[in-house]
Amino acid sequence: MFKKKPTIKPLSPLKSSDRRRTADQIISDFAIEVPVDASADPEDKTAAAAGLTALRKSLLPENAQSARFTTTAGPDLKQVSGTIYVGSHEGTGNEQRILWVKVWDKMYPTVYTLWYNPRIVPLLYTPLFVVEKLQGGADLMTPGLQRGPPFPKRATKGAIVAIASLEAPTVPMAVGTCEIDVSALEKTQGMKGHAVSTFHWAGDELWSWSSTSKPGSNPPAIIEGWDDEKEDEANLAERTGALDLDAEEEEGGIALDAGPTERSQAELAQGVEGEDAQANKDFIDVIDDKELTTKEIDEAFHNAFLYGVRQHMNENKNHPSYGLDFPLSQSLVMSQLVQPFLPTYTPARTASLQIKKTSWKNLKKFVKSLDKQKMVRCKDRDGHEVVILDIDFKDRQIEQFVPYRLPKKDAPTASASGKSGAPSSNESSVGQKLKLVSLLRPKEKLAPIFHASKADPRGMYTPAELKQILIAYVEAENLVNAKNRRLININPQLADALLGSSAADNAALSSGTMPRDALAERMVAATSPFHAILRNDADIADTKPKAGAPPKITITLETRSGNKMVSKVHGLEPYHIAPQPLADELRKTCAGSTSVDKLQGSSPKNPIMEVMVQGPQKDAILKALEKRGVRPNWVDVVDKTKGKKK
Repeated sequence: MFKKKPTIKPLSPLKSSDRRRTADQIISDFAIEVPVDASADPEDKTAAAAGLTALRKSLLPENAQSARFTTTAGPDLKQVSGTIYVGSHEGTGNEQRILWVKVWDKMYPTVYTLWYNPRIVPLLYTPLFVVEKLQGGADLMTPGLQRGPPFPKRATKGAIVAIASLEAPTVPMAVGTCEIDVSALEKTQGMKGHAVSTFHWAGDELWSWSSTSKPGSNPPAIIEGWDDEKEDEANLAERTGALDLDAEEEEGGIALDAGPTERSQAELAQGVEGEDAQANKDFIDVIDDKELTTKEIDEAFHNAFLYGVRQHMNENKNHPSYGLDFPLSQSLVMSQLVQPFLPTYTPARTASLQIKKTSWKNLKKFVKSLDKQKMVRCKDRDGHEVVILDIDFKDRQIEQFVPYRLPKKDAPTASASGKSGAPSSNESSVGQKLKLVSLLRPKEKLAPIFHASKADPRGMYTPAELKQILIAYVEAENLVNAKNRRLININPQLADALLGSSAADNAALSSGTMPRDALAERMVAATSPFHAILRNDADIADTKPKAGAPPKITITLETRSGNKMVSKVHGLEPYHIAPQPLADELRKTCAGSTSVDKLQGSSPKNPIMEVMVQGPQKDAILKALEKRGVRPNWVDVVDKTKGKKK
């Protein structure tokens, strides 16, 4: 909710009585148990009071302050207001942080409060890569829930919960509200829908706020109070107790052969394909949902490369280089020969299988390691990367490689199958739906108008919404001209914010009025353009718009080596289109060679990739882009063969 910076009013100290009352309300709402000294006399009221006082100070320190805030939330950017509670815990050097947020009559703890007050809310778990998505503002979906069932009994619908990663299970990283009764779930595999609506996370604007303008504090490595060994033991006992050890006895033991239903569920849990389950039973049984060692990750990447090469050899037997156009860039090696063949059967393995977690740490060193084994021949290019010039397809490791079972893939979309030359289902951009949203952010000089209209001066708006804000301001200030309602009386605020030194503006100042539509145009002109390209069901509220006008995909036709014509296309990445799969499709569609390379002049750190195909292939490229959701008016065609734009 707090991807955007909220507007916070000045802080004011919290009275002792208000602090105690607020803390007591938190203890009651969250059913927090008041600590009591076990050695103290149960009738000793002084000891009980001391425990309550300590708990109050831990939840809401004595130096606590409060302030009102406003922000926007939801797809319609609805204005939301509430109260923040700021304070500092012991051992933090009096560094003030936001500890609680009250909104919608609900009190939410921030991660800072959870790091110092373990187990005040139920804790749910999900893989680290999912937590990283949550830190971008996404919600937690039901299939992402791990370490259950059973799940915490207090994780009922509407309950406030914390979320931690499997890799750091004692450190809450996000706070949200249960959209469903998580505690009642009997399974998560195959389930759909939202489990937790994310409210706040480590990395958002609440986490970043500080009374001294310091950046947000990094989480601790481990928090003992959130250690769930006892809870895991209880869950294990509960699961073990549910087993009927006598029902399946066979020569003094329990039958281990699972029936078809159990095997199918095991396959789904591991993410492998379902055909020939009996033949792959042993394979399924040995897959553990655990983080891999560096040695295991290295082996996985090495084997994935072997698998990728063998796959190309099997599918392109009649091609002299088995469908590979040398030289191969690092990014192409990863996207085409390695990534699709990694054994990402479980969430933990998926999180482990990243190039930065290998002993090589980057693709350049990985490719060079293959060169040292004489499996490939590579060379440095531009000083930043290496390219593969050739692969020894008769290398002993490649010839003796035995393919393993790959993770289950999503079914191909209708638009990506059943057509000659169509790309494989791995090309996720085929069939996608794109929506280009243009937004405007008001400049600082418009702030008085927005404040008077009770709108966020740092928000994003469409031209129609800006006009409505102007109308609200005009009506609030009673500026509609009595003789002609199309005219607006100019007051000092409008003059300072919207009028300049042009002849039309000077005439408006002289007459004291200006047409409503002309003022609306001035308001649009006093904004900065932003844009967002939304894919499929993405919501603008969950997307960070980028500055500037929407980019365009550029198709360039030019002549090379005399009369040889080529077609190039770049600017694909903002539209969620991977260059290499597009090049593969165009090579088949156009029956000509294609290549993918960095656009000349693009940044080495964030290169723009350019696809080149032989011949005048403008129409083929436009058709391929259309299949990927791109509209014709989002594309510029530059014909350098005639020296003019078409």
